[in-house]
Amino acid sequence: MKIIYDVIKRPLFTEKGMDIKERENKVLLEVNPDSNKHEIKKAVEEVFKVKVAKVATINEKGKMKRYGRSVGKTPDRKKAIITLKKGEKLDFIEA
Repeated sequence: MKIIYDVIKRPLFTEKGMDIKERENKVLLEVNPDSNKHEIKKAVEEVFKVKVAKVATINEKGKMKRYGRSVGKTPDRKKAIITLKKGEKLDFIEA
């Protein structure tokens, strides 16, 4: 069994992530690549104390990057789009 704090890595603050947060009440997170939807849902509900309606995951492959003569690769990562139930709200940055 995984520890819930190992499932969620960090929130993703991108333009697309902020747009879906405002319009559709969804949150974009980077998660552990080995975790599944059930583990992600349980971790979000326990850590942030909100009700989750749906979890969608995206596996993103790393891109090839070139630094002078050497070639490298950015790491692979897994993203999760968390749909919150109606009436729930999650703010990472509170004013």
